[in-house]
Amino acid sequence: MTIQTRPLIYDAPGGTFEGVIAWDDAATGPRPGVLVSHNWMGQDDFDTGKAIALAELGYVGFAIDLYGQGRRATNTDEAMALAGELGSDRAVLQARINRTLELLRGLPEVDAGRTAAIGFCLGGKCVLDLARSGADVDGVVSFHGVFDAPPFANKPISAKVLVLHGFEDPLATPDQTVALGRELTDAGADWQIHMYGNTSHAFTAPGANNPDFGLLYDAKADRRSWQAMRNFLDELWG
Repeated sequence: MTIQTRPLIYDAPGGTFEGVIAWDDAATGPRPGVLVSHNWMGQDDFDTGKAIALAELGYVGFAIDLYGQGRRATNTDEAMALAGELGSDRAVLQARINRTLELLRGLPEVDAGRTAAIGFCLGGKCVLDLARSGADVDGVVSFHGVFDAPPFANKPISAKVLVLHGFEDPLATPDQTVALGRELTDAGADWQIHMYGNTSHAFTAPGANNPDFGLLYDAKADRRSWQAMRNFLDELWG
């Protein structure tokens, strides 16, 4: 196994963006590709690490950028502003993440007929929006995501959906999680929601330690959710 990474600079609605591709250079032939959608801080080493972890599992990981090249938050105020900007026009958000799916399919290492997307926090919302857009993607996985639907009608969802969520998450409450399940049912999706007890938002982020705001890393939920994702991808592609 020889894991390699390379930056990918690309155009998408709103400007120029920069993500990171990870793949096993020792593998031969095209393999499934998986988008990694970032949290509200923007694409960083956490997302690149997840892309590398996916490459170690035999996939091609693409840590995408939805803010724009060089636009990354350094504190919560900047993150709130960038996330608010992205979320203010859900049609643009969906167009940007669909553009990354198009790029993923065009990579020489990727089997264009086998694609998925995972996302963390804000990124969970973004991969759900990818599914809501009717994109031809096999599956999406939301880790402690945000569930508010776009202010326009969604298309039927052909992607399988896995939601991995903390029961104590203040950014997406149990009632909102139930509402998401109803939305996914109405859209015809094949969906699963796994709830982790005594678990808050950002449970996969080792540095998260702000219980007053509901942000808290949880090693058990982190491990369990990653295994659930692995099982989900195995089911998609065997």
